[in-house]
Amino acid sequence: MSQPAPHYHHLPAGSPFLGGLRAGASSVFAMVIFGSYVSIGAFAHDLGFSTVWLSVSTILVWAAPAQVIVIASLAAGTTGVEIAIAVTLSAIRLLPMVVSVLPVIRAEETPLRSLILPTHLTAISVWIEALRLAPGLPRPARIPFMNGIGVVLMTVAVLGGLAGHVLAAILPVVLVSAMQ
Repeated sequence: MSQPAPHYHHLPAGSPFLGGLRAGASSVFAMVIFGSYVSIGAFAHDLGFSTVWLSVSTILVWAAPAQVIVIASLAAGTTGVEIAIAVTLSAIRLLPMVVSVLPVIRAEETPLRSLILPTHLTAISVWIEALRLAPGLPRPARIPFMNGIGVVLMTVAVLGGLAGHVLAAILPVVLVSAMQ
């Protein structure tokens, strides 16, 4: 028997985005993502990628497996076309998640441009939290709420990557190997 979706009565007045930030920050996925990206940051450091490159690629790629593909492929000298194909094939797994979450978060009159950010932010973690929490919100609040979850989890990923990159530079090699 399924439980009804929780209602977010504690959302700040008029600010479902802030409620999404709060939901993302309190999600168990924040810790999981941070830990995953610590290892990606250490991997990027070991292969000579800068913190700026790591941060931008985290925001643009926003999928840990695809980011590992990009980092490893670039380090191996793979061509851009081959990397794009590999990343696209890895990203296809996200399409069913996008297709299943859009009817939950959008209203009939939602313009397509309003769906660009939540579509980009859809990762397994954001998808699960949006499907779990958004149905308890009024339709107009759902897209900003999901955007809030996605933004905070992506920020956690960037911070985890930066932490891993910095730790890889200062810790002994054996500890860095354990991080990866």
